[in-house]
Amino acid sequence: MYVRGPISPRRGWATAMRKAAAAVVAAAAAVGVALLVRRQLREAKRWGRADAVLRELEERCAAPPARLRQVADAMAVEMHAGLASEGGSKLKMIISYVDALPSGEEKGVFYALDLGGTNFRVLRVQLGGKEGRVIKQEHDEISIPPHLITGGSNELFDFIASSLAKFVASEGEDFHLAEGRQRELGFTFSFPVKQTSIASGTLINWTKGFSIDETVGEDVVTELTKALERQGLDMKVTALINDTIGTLAGGRYDDNDVIAAVILGTGTNAAYVERANAIPKWHDLLPKSGDMVINMEWGNFRSSHLPLTEFDQALDAESLDPGEQVYEKLISGMYLGEIVRRVLLKMAEEASLFGDEVPPKLKIPFIIRTPYMSMMHCDRSPDLKTVGAKLKDILGVQSTSLKTRRLVVDVCDIVAKRAARLAAAGIHGILKKLGRDVPNTDKQRTVITVDGGLYEHYTIFAECVESTLRDMLGEEVSSTIVIKLAKDGSGIGAALLAAAHSQYREAEEL
Repeated sequence: MYVRGPISPRRGWATAMRKAAAAVVAAAAAVGVALLVRRQLREAKRWGRADAVLRELEERCAAPPARLRQVADAMAVEMHAGLASEGGSKLKMIISYVDALPSGEEKGVFYALDLGGTNFRVLRVQLGGKEGRVIKQEHDEISIPPHLITGGSNELFDFIASSLAKFVASEGEDFHLAEGRQRELGFTFSFPVKQTSIASGTLINWTKGFSIDETVGEDVVTELTKALERQGLDMKVTALINDTIGTLAGGRYDDNDVIAAVILGTGTNAAYVERANAIPKWHDLLPKSGDMVINMEWGNFRSSHLPLTEFDQALDAESLDPGEQVYEKLISGMYLGEIVRRVLLKMAEEASLFGDEVPPKLKIPFIIRTPYMSMMHCDRSPDLKTVGAKLKDILGVQSTSLKTRRLVVDVCDIVAKRAARLAAAGIHGILKKLGRDVPNTDKQRTVITVDGGLYEHYTIFAECVESTLRDMLGEEVSSTIVIKLAKDGSGIGAALLAAAHSQYREAEEL
């Protein structure tokens, strides 16, 4: 029988050490696993909170067909109310006094002045009638010195008139002003004005950084005319319009079936051709054409059917005009990027979307401009490289996961498509008011001309507007509806309206 001898102290110590080491490794592994599990749980919670914010946003922004029809119906009702009486609606439904749109038969040299911000444009066209159309056009853009936008009325208009006089002096031999005729000008003035005739209107208030108190309440055409006289420039303003009506005029010149113009850019507005006898608040003689262009100022549309979120309500409350321009704050380029920023800020604060620290730049209002939003939304690369680059450039976020970048795209998608669908509902409201939303036996063609960078450059937005309108109208009606991108509507449109309302028009028609 084998008798095991005593275990040496050295061997016993080694065994104990091995057991202790194994225990330490096991404990470390257990701690590692616990930390990993905790990290995974924290990550899961974080993404759960981010997904909850996204789901709530999607739910609050939902604009299904039934709701869109309610918005369109409300738009048509407000249009009727605004035409019935001043102040009868949130839609101003301003009578423009434009009762004749370009027919294509206009001939001669006409000028346009487009003043809508700290830059203004001057333009001239040579029109050649039905055959020649626009034979030649030239334009120039001029910056207004900063001190003039808060100075005196005469100083501002003298600078504009002086610039216009220099432009007229450069008129080449290609432009032929008929002998004995005065040069005529269409004046696009994109500030709030109370229009009193086709070529007169008093300034209600300045916007866009202008602050010249003595001009408020004055006729802006008279102010410009006096400045032109001081320059010794023999020129008559024959049309005072805003950019939306200019776009409508330019569209009608290119296509006789254009009945409305919509601006979808930094701001938004719409104008359309109404029957003069359908305007109860019009008390003058009916125009010979039987038509009147209405400037809707639809950015101020409001309805209980508009899908609002906490982000929209906060943006509105912190704006310069709380409770006003509600529709514009939902669909225009000025605000879409800001809505996205507010959503991402909530995700960063509540779900650590960009890490443990909220990026300081994300707290800066309007830092995410809509063109940046469009670039991220339209990123088709597999790893969303553009999204990552934009988050780094704009917010200083050095690196992001693909999951984070996808979430940012999802936010952009929800905000942009809500805006596009609501814009389509607004257009449907105009068609409904004009009875163009139902099938017609003669398959009458209806064209809406659209201008603005949001529609022109944000492809997903534009495609969603068009597809939503098709869905709302149905196949038969939508086959007769055309949306056309405008080409420099407000500029050439003003010159065309100067021609359409020329002081020599009646003599030419005889």
